[in-house]
Amino acid sequence: MNLALLPLAAPPPPPTPSPPPHAVAAWPLQPRPEIVRGFELPAKPWLPGHRGVDLAGRPGQPVLAATAGTITYAGALAGRGVVTIAIGPRRTTYEPVVPAVSVGVTVKTGTVIGRLSAAGSHCVPRSCLHWGLLQGKQYVNPLTLLPNRPVRLLPLAERPAQPAAAAPRAVSPAPESPPNHNQRAAKLVIAAAAALALTAGVLIRRG
Repeated sequence: MNLALLPLAAPPPPPTPSPPPHAVAAWPLQPRPEIVRGFELPAKPWLPGHRGVDLAGRPGQPVLAATAGTITYAGALAGRGVVTIAIGPRRTTYEPVVPAVSVGVTVKTGTVIGRLSAAGSHCVPRSCLHWGLLQGKQYVNPLTLLPNRPVRLLPLAERPAQPAAAAPRAVSPAPESPPNHNQRAAKLVIAAAAALALTAGVLIRRG
């Protein structure tokens, strides 16, 4: 008896491991801070607006990296301390901050990058962190980075008052139509014929 040798099937290759997910963004202050002022994009780049959000904090509070990236700026700018974290074309900015990192350092989400400074606060007399986001050269609301960003409830628009239903109008009875002239003439003819018949009957009796 001849036996045929069949080649064994090669085992399937192991599945390729999926790349680790990117760390999501987080609040730059903990616990979750109060939003003192929201993002207000100006209609034109040169017009006034609010190119970021102001988060309530306290002087000396740790400021955390909201996203992973590389420190591209850490120092004074226009009289206040500023830290910038870049990853590709996206940059997040933090001010006023006393930097605890230097340019070129790679940070992860949640890394302490400095301490909140009371000097140069956008919320005088309160202390707050101004958190900004740029995508290329375009300012964007940084809250859009958060996986569960806060929802701002707006008051419902007042509905216009519905006009009151008009009362049903009374329908006046239709005026009686004047008698038909033909009917009146017919009645006169019948009356005259009856009178003639009565007169003829009287004459016949007398005769």
